[in-house]
Amino acid sequence: MKTDALQADSRLFSVIPPSLIPSWSTTPWARFAFRKVGTLLLSFIILIFVTFLIVQLIPGDPARLAAGLEADQAQVEQVRRDLGLDAPWWVQFGHYVQNIFNGSLGYSYRIGTVGTQILLRAPYTLIVAFSAIVITMLVAILAGIGVAVLTRAGRRRWLDVAFSWVTAFIDAIPVYVRGTVLIIVFALSLSVLPAGGAQSASSFVLPIIALSIGPVCSLSRVVRREAESAFESDFIRTAEGWRLSRNRINFKYLLPNVATSALTMSGLMLSGMIGGALIMEQVFSWPGLGTSVVNAIINRDYPVVQGTILVLGMVAVIINIIIDMVLALIDPRTLTPGSNS
Repeated sequence: MKTDALQADSRLFSVIPPSLIPSWSTTPWARFAFRKVGTLLLSFIILIFVTFLIVQLIPGDPARLAAGLEADQAQVEQVRRDLGLDAPWWVQFGHYVQNIFNGSLGYSYRIGTVGTQILLRAPYTLIVAFSAIVITMLVAILAGIGVAVLTRAGRRRWLDVAFSWVTAFIDAIPVYVRGTVLIIVFALSLSVLPAGGAQSASSFVLPIIALSIGPVCSLSRVVRREAESAFESDFIRTAEGWRLSRNRINFKYLLPNVATSALTMSGLMLSGMIGGALIMEQVFSWPGLGTSVVNAIINRDYPVVQGTILVLGMVAVIINIIIDMVLALIDPRTLTPGSNS
């Protein structure tokens, strides 16, 4: 059964002369690329409007809030002019869009060009977030499949119960609490890792663990359930009937099916991980975007808040698209919406 998206594609190509349609444009990968480019552009437009409205919807006078309650009227008016708040909203929006496309992302009266500040801090946040995503995928898939194999058919009931309770407990702990516990154990008690800052490569270890351990616990439970369901499927039973080796069954037949579900779930968890990264940076005094945006909120430096949210939003969208591409490579059926119907 074709979906509405496929029917729309068919109607689109039916009104265009066939001679004008490149052959590559009708392939599943081409249509997949068109959809993802459309998603990227739409997300970008929405983020532009949302971040612009941050200043417009702030209760009270943004210029007064930015200048401080003790500032006199002359100082407030100067801040208003510096932030461009004295112009009509459509003029402000035009300047905001112009600053986005020229790469400056606006001007902060405290730190200067917003884009430069984000370029300095973004690598710290992105390295930790990307590393946490990769570790989450690898560890969760291996742990989930491993527990499913060891507890199959009701064996090792104690392991099944312990895995469920431990992962649920750790996943329920907020990221700032996990980070604090890690600092107490590994930095203060054992003195094997630094408690904060980014002075060396070892400084990345605790922030990455603090950010990934919760999603690992959550995703591994999903993988275990998917693996248990896969063991009851016809293709696994057929492979076992052929007396294939257990390693071949697990890695050739079980892993690709479980990885599909894990990738889909990881895309849903991504926004939470990026939000957790911003909180984690406060615990470890990490010089990333989280620290920058918190300081900007405290100082009412709205251009920095706008630019940071815009960049992080686009990073989340791009990583989701990358996950969808990997998912399509593993399972080509996902290239076409509703192909399983």
